[in-house]
Amino acid sequence: MTDDSRKESTKGSTPLSREVGAKASRKRRARRNSAHGVWFGLGMMGLIGWSVVVPTLLGAALGVWLDNRHPASHSWTLSLLVIGLVIGCVNAWYWLQKEEKAIREEQENHDD
Repeated sequence: MTDDSRKESTKGSTPLSREVGAKASRKRRARRNSAHGVWFGLGMMGLIGWSVVVPTLLGAALGVWLDNRHPASHSWTLSLLVIGLVIGCVNAWYWLQKEEKAIREEQENHDD
């Protein structure tokens, strides 16, 4: 079916048939684009996990070192652990937003 005939056939269709057609086309695109499979999801989970864990552990290690070298009334370990966790969460949020934007752009490009 050409693009012109597809546009003409959707003019007189019902909202239900347009929705079913849109879901079917998304399903076909998903089958064609197998790069976003199970391994992609597991890899993304690993990336997100490490992007949170590494700054948290670095903050804790730096805090332990500071507590041993420069004792204070507050705990450097706890403070830097929380700061590292916040940095890690911001980092994970950045990666998720980047991937979501790429997926949305891909969907918009294929919908045209």
